Amino acid sequence: MINRRSFITGIKNTKLTSNEIKFLTKYKPWGIILFSRNFKNIKQIKSLTNQIRKIFEDKNYPILIDQEGGRINRLSKLISISSLTSEYFGKLFVKDKRQFKIIYKLFIDQTSHLLSQLGININTVPVLDLKHKGSSNIIGDRSFSKDPNIVSKIGDFCIKNFKENSIGTVIKHIPGHGLSKVDSHHFTPTVKKSLNYLKKNDFKSFKLKDTLFAMTAHVIFSKIDPINTVTHSKKMITLIRNQIKFKNLIISDDLSMKSLKYSIEQNTRKAFLAGCNIVLHCNGDLKEMIIVAANSPKIDSFILKKTSEFYKNLS
Repeated sequence: MINRRSFITGIKNTKLTSNEIKFLTKYKPWGIILFSRNFKNIKQIKSLTNQIRKIFEDKNYPILIDQEGGRINRLSKLISISSLTSEYFGKLFVKDKRQFKIIYKLFIDQTSHLLSQLGININTVPVLDLKHKGSSNIIGDRSFSKDPNIVSKIGDFCIKNFKENSIGTVIKHIPGHGLSKVDSHHFTPTVKKSLNYLKKNDFKSFKLKDTLFAMTAHVIFSKIDPINTVTHSKKMITLIRNQIKFKNLIISDDLSMKSLKYSIEQNTRKAFLAGCNIVLHCNGDLKEMIIVAANSPKIDSFILKKTSEFYKNLS
């Protein structure tokens, strides 16, 4: 584990190519994230995750997925969950907390069972962004509520129940993406709200979460850092550490998203300089992957310690 580098990478298809195997063997990413393009059926997915783990000779090697429910369903070839959005569960929480606990726990248990069967051990949930009227639909029904207290409570429930099922969680998009007027996959969102407002609202839902991983928002909070997105902002990462009190591993959102305006090399370097512990690159473009890998340091003692905690939770 000690020789791995501080990045997570995607892969291109349903099987590893010879070039991808060489890449993984040489650069040893901390983890791999899988998407719909990587999935065909249960047998193929299990074969893929087994192949990945054989390369690293590690039965607990981190393999991630973005399996929220609703429209974010990377396993759509296997299951249909279009109606089970975070918004649905948020409304159910308000309407009937007892029924919420039963149905949401069942959803998490079933999701966890499927992920475990497939060889996936980290899910990038919960989304703790608030729902704001007039904002980009990139969050929309992926948010539990406009109320930070409700979002926080459901987030705690989500983290706890996935953990009990030996699935790691990644809170996102810290410290809040809900106010963005544009989709950060394509543009750079700028939020102009005051720090006082943000602390009482969007930042509040991320406080004191018992998860080992958090993913950054590619959003500029202009009253705090008018130039850099959270991913590239030392001021924002410091705020996440000192005011939101997140003390574990900070993972960048995807470095290939258009919100980040620099080259892949610069996007990688700037994320580490800002204070991200691990960077994420999703699109499976081998040329870009090599650049990210070459500019990612080997994991340090802090990452090693937190990874060991994650492994312990799996046993």
